Amino acid sequence: MFFLPLFDDNPTGRVPIVTWILIAICIAVFLFQLGLDDRGERIFIFSYGAIPALITGSELRPPALAGLPDYATMVTSVFLHGGILHLGGNMLYLWIFGDNVEDSMGPVKFIIFYLTCGIAATMAHVAIAPESVTPLVGASGAIAGVLAAYLMLYPHAHVRVLVIILIFIRFASFPALAVLAAWLIIQFLSAPSAFSNSDDGGVAYFAHLGGFAAGLILTPIFKRRDQKIFPAKQETESQNTPKPSINIMTRHQIKNEFVDRYRHRKNQPKPPPSRRDLPEVKKASRPKGPWDKS
Repeated sequence: MFFLPLFDDNPTGRVPIVTWILIAICIAVFLFQLGLDDRGERIFIFSYGAIPALITGSELRPPALAGLPDYATMVTSVFLHGGILHLGGNMLYLWIFGDNVEDSMGPVKFIIFYLTCGIAATMAHVAIAPESVTPLVGASGAIAGVLAAYLMLYPHAHVRVLVIILIFIRFASFPALAVLAAWLIIQFLSAPSAFSNSDDGGVAYFAHLGGFAAGLILTPIFKRRDQKIFPAKQETESQNTPKPSINIMTRHQIKNEFVDRYRHRKNQPKPPPSRRDLPEVKKASRPKGPWDKS
């Protein structure tokens, strides 16, 4: 069984400019990587990826690599990716869940939150493989923090998911709580494999768990004051028609809901104009009488 989230039904109140910028930077860096030859790309990855042995000081940075402080790679590594599937999966999750988390924190707090979760993810990976010389790259740890925030702030939102079971393909709607819980269970079940792959690459599952844990801790600090943690289901559905927990959908329904989800700003009623926006109304002139001075 394979499932892939496509989009949610949780529109935002503002343009997620930081989320879009993060996605654009990651794509631009990846395109730059594609323009390098094999040796150049390898040097680039080793220069800006987070290498645990360099961060812990058990190894010294070779002169051939960029003279970047080793601790700084905990930030730069967040914008590097090892392949098109790695990039695509991360950007999909950031696109689906990042806009709402940014909306709940504001752009400045969100970028600080995002990078802090990425650093925490790197530190978790370094803790289990302190002497590894394999660079850690990818936004997965930072995005794991975003998923934790979404889980705490919007557990009852619904996520449209592509489900593949053998040869059967279905579209369905699941609560965000179920989708993100399934993701978290997969990370826990896969985490032991990180010990055997610590020097051979592979997926850094402990980085995912570290970023997720950081998100759980930091979300109450970075969220807006009026944003509730784990709101009751009745509160989130007060303005909407209650929906079934799981709903099988057709391709036509998915297409229509996708269009509605990302065109919601055009359909929202415009706020009433302020006094400044109202055109000036000139007073009607009255005919002059004998008492008016010429």
